[in-house]
Amino acid sequence: MRWNVPGAFELIYGCKRMTASYDMLDAIIAIGTVIQGETKHFDFVCQGVTEGIKELNLKGDIPVIFCVLTDNTMQQSIDRSGGKHGNKGTEAAIAAIKMAQLKKESKF
Repeated sequence: MRWNVPGAFELIYGCKRMTASYDMLDAIIAIGTVIQGETKHFDFVCQGVTEGIKELNLKGDIPVIFCVLTDNTMQQSIDRSGGKHGNKGTEAAIAAIKMAQLKKESKF
């Protein structure tokens, strides 16, 4: 299943709603990108998204995987999304599988 949200900061709410709506999910991957601009907005968004995803993991029962690229240029994002620097989405999927397995094994 895939949900789209209008921005990186909105990933937090989207993931929160997904965890509340679908208890049969094994993991959620929050995928997005934030590209550096000329203002401090980049720093605030990146920090907010990081903290928000962290809080979902601390308070929820479904692992939320952080796959938000924070790059200086669009080319850097492309290079990290299946380009010369690998595929961060694939890495996030592997992390989701591992965390889902950890969740399954740690049930008591």
